[in-house]
Amino acid sequence: MTTTIKLFIFLFIFVFKLQAQEPVIKTDSLQEVVITSTRIDLPFKENSRTITIISSADIKNSAAITVVDLLQQFAGVDIRRRGTGGSQADLFIRGGGFDQTLLLIDGVKMDDAQTGHHTLNAAVPLEVIERIEIIKGPAARVFGQNAFTGAINIVTKSRLDHSVSAQIEAGSFGQLNGSVTVGTALENSSHILHVGKMTSEGYKANTDYDNTNYFLKSVFNKNKQAIEMITTFSERKFGAEHFYTTNPAFEEYEETQNSLIAFSTTFQTGKFKIQPRIYWKRNQDIFLLKRFEPNFFRNVHLSNKIGAEANASYTSELGVTGFGVDVSKVYLRSNNLGDRHRFMTTLFLEHRFQFADDRLDITPGVAMTYFSDFKFNAFPGLDVGFAITDHLKAYGNIGFTYRIPTYTDLYYSDPRTNGNADLEPEEAFAQEIGLKYSSTRINASVSVFNRDAKNLIDYIRPNTTEEIFTATNIAEVNTKGAELDIAYHFTLNDYKQTLAFGYAFLEDDILEQNESLSRYSLNTLKHHYTTRLSTQLFKNISQNIIYKYAERTTGDTYNVWDASIVMNLKQVELSVTASNIFDADYIESGFSPMPPSNVLFGMRYNF
Repeated sequence: MTTTIKLFIFLFIFVFKLQAQEPVIKTDSLQEVVITSTRIDLPFKENSRTITIISSADIKNSAAITVVDLLQQFAGVDIRRRGTGGSQADLFIRGGGFDQTLLLIDGVKMDDAQTGHHTLNAAVPLEVIERIEIIKGPAARVFGQNAFTGAINIVTKSRLDHSVSAQIEAGSFGQLNGSVTVGTALENSSHILHVGKMTSEGYKANTDYDNTNYFLKSVFNKNKQAIEMITTFSERKFGAEHFYTTNPAFEEYEETQNSLIAFSTTFQTGKFKIQPRIYWKRNQDIFLLKRFEPNFFRNVHLSNKIGAEANASYTSELGVTGFGVDVSKVYLRSNNLGDRHRFMTTLFLEHRFQFADDRLDITPGVAMTYFSDFKFNAFPGLDVGFAITDHLKAYGNIGFTYRIPTYTDLYYSDPRTNGNADLEPEEAFAQEIGLKYSSTRINASVSVFNRDAKNLIDYIRPNTTEEIFTATNIAEVNTKGAELDIAYHFTLNDYKQTLAFGYAFLEDDILEQNESLSRYSLNTLKHHYTTRLSTQLFKNISQNIIYKYAERTTGDTYNVWDASIVMNLKQVELSVTASNIFDADYIESGFSPMPPSNVLFGMRYNF
């Protein structure tokens, strides 16, 4: 047993004893939160996987401006930004690539066939989010092929009855943000509308941005057979200085658009429930190598995904059976990648057995997928959990996972990069064991995991003198690690306080294979610490302090401190948010240094 795992177990036991010795405080708890991203609805504490819930209270106390900023505060989730304001960021879980993590909005899969670089473009504004579910580990049998190392489901608010709020923020680098959020409930419908704008002059040359967000969620016919509609549109225009090159003669620039419209409903009769959904997702990407010379080098990509799915569950004496089907068609038009299309069908099946007075649960499942260009594939898996006490649960899971190449992997070409039309899909077999503790005072989990992958895709050059990187299936890669998350709720001066701590350790052998030849795989987070302290010492004032430490396998390390203070004055809320307080000098991705210390002043008015 390694020293890291021994330390994890010691801390977990310490937390368990602490809870047993102190009286219970009535505060917000995750115990009864139902995980909605799976076909079998289960309360948080009954699920036999490693799942982190970011609640609406966590979001409010996060000192975050965007979803990108928020996700950085949770160990095991690696966000690599090239700029600010959510202009571009890549999402990684447990050392996987940015193409290996699936993002969902209210259960709708937001994967993009062009490239995973666009994943977080689909994230909605914080003002309309109820909670975020982070599912770590292989999730292909639940979601399909893009959930290679995990998935993140953003659950939006269901209603905001008769409310209007307006927010304006201004700060360093010419930042100016404004938004309006409206909620209304009518006799037979309800609606949430959000419009927001985020702009900045940039913290250095050619890092300006102009981002716009629109969000509409409506429920029609709510007194009979309710039909839910969600519509999102985000547009980002930003200087991309040193995003992809270090050439001082280039002024890189990019514009992206991401939109979604989806309709869903729920039919439930006794023991049977079915949730059908149809959706259309669109993504547009325009990249200029020279911002003011568009004819020098210009990439234009337009992808559309049209899909229909139905997820169902049936409860019987043998347990709960979950099953579903997801059918979609992808269309891509690109001056670089060509005109492409792909048809996909996935069938899902799982069943949850319970034994020993419902303390033992066993859930086998499988997803079977057909791709028009990669044929049939299957992803079986198994989750097992045992409730040691009403609050403490041991769990484990194993599963196969899979990812087909993106169109960028297959066909992209520029003077330094070549795709590879002969790529094979990525495959992996993953295992995990863990403990989770959930109560009104403490939520904690500890887990260890292992992943054996083959045919992972990276961009490789044959030698150090060659400048062209070619997409390649590299050799087998083993990844193992451990994670610890603890959130402790207590009172001080009769006000609720929260102290949260997270640590993730990860080790793989990619460096041993490709240290001087690989473009993307050399930046894994080996050690990742996060600490969040949310305090309230006075009636109307609350403070939040966030600390992040990162050590990557290449040896790069950095410490970043963020903080915020919020004052509530009846209908008015005033805030000050400080980022990178101690002016850390660091790079998360590409060649673009992250911003120095900066501050943002905000005011929200609730009508």
